[in-house]
Amino acid sequence: MPGRRYRTGIDMVEVESMDVVEPSSVDAAQAREAGYASVAELLADLRGNPAFPVYRIRLRRIDRPDPRDELARADSLTEADVAAITARLARMDRSRSRGPWTGAVLALIADRPCIVSTVLAEAMGWERQDFKLHVSKLKELGLTLSRMPGTGCHRAASRT
Repeated sequence: MPGRRYRTGIDMVEVESMDVVEPSSVDAAQAREAGYASVAELLADLRGNPAFPVYRIRLRRIDRPDPRDELARADSLTEADVAAITARLARMDRSRSRGPWTGAVLALIADRPCIVSTVLAEAMGWERQDFKLHVSKLKELGLTLSRMPGTGCHRAASRT
């Protein structure tokens, strides 16, 4: 969606536009802009069912730190910050069919900071993808940090 921001692992990008396009309408300049040497190379790299629509998504790099990283690295929080995070965690606990889960997941990550998500999910009795989805919600609040890919390390913040 236009306006939505995403982390790339290096920095952040924002979606400027997203349009459905006919593959036959792609020209050489657009292929080069997308990082391809030719239109043929770009079209050969398309995956999926040819009957599905093809989207052109324009991204722009955001030249400022990710707010989640800043929050996660903050040395202190105000009482208002703590209250807001606590309220958000309570809403997250109420909105999931699993019931309260945020405290258990944060405690598990804090107790086992360098354990891969597969093992942590198993410890919770959850499927890995479901566990990762829940942890990403905590990460958006700045309560967990992912380490470099392949290390499997997470750290839970002890702020609430």
